[in-house]
Amino acid sequence: MKSEKVVNHIVTWLKDYATKTGVKGFIIGISGGVDSALTSTLCAKTGLPLLCLEMPIHQEDNQVGRAINHISWLQENFEKVSITEVNLTPVFDSLVAALPPVENEEERFMTLANTRARLRMTSLYYFAGLNGYLVAGTGNKVEDFGVGFYTKYGDGGVDLSPIADLVKTEVFELATFLGIHSEILNAAPTDGLWGDNRTDEDQIGASYPALEWAMDMDSQGKLISEFKGRQKEVFEIYKTLNSANQHKMNPIPVCEIPEDFR
Repeated sequence: MKSEKVVNHIVTWLKDYATKTGVKGFIIGISGGVDSALTSTLCAKTGLPLLCLEMPIHQEDNQVGRAINHISWLQENFEKVSITEVNLTPVFDSLVAALPPVENEEERFMTLANTRARLRMTSLYYFAGLNGYLVAGTGNKVEDFGVGFYTKYGDGGVDLSPIADLVKTEVFELATFLGIHSEILNAAPTDGLWGDNRTDEDQIGASYPALEWAMDMDSQGKLISEFKGRQKEVFEIYKTLNSANQHKMNPIPVCEIPEDFR
């Protein structure tokens, strides 16, 4: 990858989009992961105001620490970078207490994980509205268009997606090129929705490089029957998630009314 050219292209795209839409700057939720670190750095490089939101919900200390360290690094290297910390733990706990109990605790646990992402999205748009900023998405190509590994109307609720055409290995490549902290580069990718250290690979069942391979094979029209062993397992994981999460990747279905009914 021609890292410098890709960086310049994304930064120019961000600045042009902001100028054309008449917004003042960008806002991003900083998780302590590489995707938000890269996206926030690219936004900071535009020279426009960037508000970094740190929104812990029963978060692991190492995740919060990486997020704060990254924001400090941004402020040291770029102008117009600010930070707001919003502790969403009491909000989340109050909502959980207000909801009726359910029989299937496992399903409730998964739903509440997505609720965390939606609380963060709500907070991002609150501050975006106050400041006239765009919410910049942090999803990469594998997450957004491969396996749909994000929360609908949560971290998927954004105004623009600067890195959604980059696969995860390319994200790491650009982050390394831009000098993002090694503690972020070396941390196992995690969505931060569980209050523990479970990784994306723990949840998905395959690493990002493996999913990138499967995504490439699928684009070539390969079939599951063409693979064996671990490759077959990974391809099945990819195809299953890609199919199940099409509702996230496709436009919302609209029931069109026949003209002769009007």
